Amino acid sequence: MDARELSAAVAGILGRHPAVGLALGVVRGGTLDFFVGHGLADDVTGRPVTEDTVFRVASITKTFTAIAVLQLVEQGLVDLDEPANAYLRTVQLVHKGEARRPATVRHLLTHTAGIGEEVTRSAMFRRDFGESVPAGQPVPALAEFYRGRVRLAAEPGTRFRYGNHSPALLGQLVEDVSREPLGRYLREQVFRPLGMTDTDLDPPAQVRARLATGYRLGRRGARAVPLREFVTAGAASAYSTPRDMARYVAALLGGGTNEHGTALKPDGVAEMFAPQYRPDPRIPGMGLAFFRGEAGGRPVVEHQGVMPGFDSQVFLAPDDAVGIVAFTNGTRQGGFWLPSETGRLLDDLLGVPHAGIRGDVPHHPEIWADLRGLYVLPGPLSDVRIRGAFGAGFDVVVRKGRPHLRMLSPAGAAVGALPLHPDDPADPYAFRVDLMRDGLVTVRVVFSQDGLGRTTAMHLDLMPITAVKRSAG
Repeated sequence: MDARELSAAVAGILGRHPAVGLALGVVRGGTLDFFVGHGLADDVTGRPVTEDTVFRVASITKTFTAIAVLQLVEQGLVDLDEPANAYLRTVQLVHKGEARRPATVRHLLTHTAGIGEEVTRSAMFRRDFGESVPAGQPVPALAEFYRGRVRLAAEPGTRFRYGNHSPALLGQLVEDVSREPLGRYLREQVFRPLGMTDTDLDPPAQVRARLATGYRLGRRGARAVPLREFVTAGAASAYSTPRDMARYVAALLGGGTNEHGTALKPDGVAEMFAPQYRPDPRIPGMGLAFFRGEAGGRPVVEHQGVMPGFDSQVFLAPDDAVGIVAFTNGTRQGGFWLPSETGRLLDDLLGVPHAGIRGDVPHHPEIWADLRGLYVLPGPLSDVRIRGAFGAGFDVVVRKGRPHLRMLSPAGAAVGALPLHPDDPADPYAFRVDLMRDGLVTVRVVFSQDGLGRTTAMHLDLMPITAVKRSAG
């Protein structure tokens, strides 16, 4: 795609999804090859969005922290398969009940350490689940926030549960091993070597002056969202710019090196992108901090960031040395559409078909009786984010002569039963659902069987989530 085609594609995205401001760049050839800034960074001053506008990148911070951990691995100071408690000095991971196998550093990097989404029940009823404070107020130390320990809700390695606490603990691990504050370590060992001069966990005044205002779109139009700072700094606190994030993506595509310097060796980058946790071989699963996917059979890794007022996304196709960076500071449902739209744009850049609903794969009604039933999401009720989306789990039913998937949550009730569309002519147990009924946000759903051929679980590639079958239809 050339600049004219890319500009038309971005215009189409903005036509489908209004945004106060949008920044989108394509990284090719080790540099920011294409960039478009749309709208305003701030509607009071009229500042436009540019390559140097500062955005909150939220959960993309998790990948920065992972780079820091892998640097310590390269130095022989950390072993990914050693217990995390061996490196943590101020916080410890504690099992409930009888002793079990320990949670390792690798478990923390793949969100499989057994930590629930929330570490205290009171967090369910607090703003940002108790993880943030208003800008300008002191941010509690992580040891104080956790009171010295984090309880595990599941056997390490057996369940994926995305959240901020594993990356936050990794940030604490970096501090405890390096004897430096996480912000200083990242600034000196990750950001500066890669030329990311405007990226920081706590940026100086001259950088904050270029910070975009985050907005919430509602009936009254765009309303500014008050800025807050996160206790779980290693998971969510970074500020950055499109220019800096393009340099970061260029370094990852270059095996850890860009035109400014090196942050990681090629073997470390390869391990970050390699499959580390897959609940089913048909699901791409997790690398180290990065989510894995594919585009036309080619490997893709990505991560998004979501916080009130800001949405961000990075996509990388390592084998093709192509990446996308995208940021908004005021839209609706950005957590859904920004990954989907940028993923489709990456497909177009690679010249591969979109992973949408197929109409050329036949149904297999003979297996529907086995598929029907209730599939339960394991874990505590305090896993409020996943419960808010999926509730107790899923119900597979047959309606109007075809199988459907229902999410057992208020959000699922609003969406209704979603048709299960066959997705693989060679695998009758592989399907795809259209979450938004617009053809843009689709999710692969596969069913696995036991040794007797009975369906026992459902796996989604939205995140590597598994729901266990508890009752027949």
